[in-house]
Amino acid sequence: MRHAELSITPVPPFRLDLTAWALRRRPENEIDLWDGEFYRRVLTIKDEPVGVAVRQIGKPERARLRVTLCAARITSRKKAIARALLERMLGLRRDLSAFYQLAARDSKIAGLVEEFRGLKPPRFPSAFEAVVNGIACQQLSLAVGILLLNRLTRRFGCPAKNGLRAFPEPVQLGTAKIPMLRNFGFNTNKSRELIELSTAIRDRRLDLEALDTLDNSAILEMLLQIKGVGRWTAEYSLLRGLGRLDIFPGDDVGARNNLAAFLQSKSSFSYETVQKAIAAWQPFAGFIYFHLLLANIRKAGWLQPGEQPRA
Repeated sequence: MRHAELSITPVPPFRLDLTAWALRRRPENEIDLWDGEFYRRVLTIKDEPVGVAVRQIGKPERARLRVTLCAARITSRKKAIARALLERMLGLRRDLSAFYQLAARDSKIAGLVEEFRGLKPPRFPSAFEAVVNGIACQQLSLAVGILLLNRLTRRFGCPAKNGLRAFPEPVQLGTAKIPMLRNFGFNTNKSRELIELSTAIRDRRLDLEALDTLDNSAILEMLLQIKGVGRWTAEYSLLRGLGRLDIFPGDDVGARNNLAAFLQSKSSFSYETVQKAIAAWQPFAGFIYFHLLLANIRKAGWLQPGEQPRA
């Protein structure tokens, strides 16, 4: 087993703990791990599993990331791909200066933003993973959705030597059968949709990564043509898979309730009232979505207050 080291300097400010939690969402997540010091994951690079361990050195304004890669073979090309994937997943190249200027002028969000200063907008390593997450979590609690995703990964994910598995690739998930996915807890429709999505990408009838070059409306139109993808999954994929920070998934009941509680609204929010409420925060309404998520994570006690990277 080979090891290699990378050093990455994020655009400041940056906090790995906040960003890792926004990516993993719940402590049951077996794909994205955070132990208080290291973010760990297995990435599939050139069809091979590569274990990744990321640690922050330095405070948010002068942060550096030390990355250890572990794989059977590590080439310069694999190192470059790993760097690009981490920059995508952890938002390391996103300059949020304009967002912080907006927040400083808005008394409603100034305190929330300051509390989580250093958060970067996370993204799944692929649009495929984002859409699969969306389908898995539809009409379920996030806890149940992540449990289903864990089961998919245990069965179809490529194993690494560190005991973790990569999220399944389309070629792997495309081998699944409906009865097997039903045994994991998926209903028949979701099972069929996941298999059809995977085989379409595997057979090159669908290219989700090409969506990154399109504008939001064109992406939504294309995603809504995929079986099992409704407005919530499409918007969720735009935000978490393609990094479109102007998208706040208004059909997300949890996020909708978080927003209503944050704004101290006495009535529940609809999709339309969400859009009105977030208008003043554009083009960063989706980034507020992540801040509200972290507020819930902190309230649950999973994010330790005062947790700071080493100097």
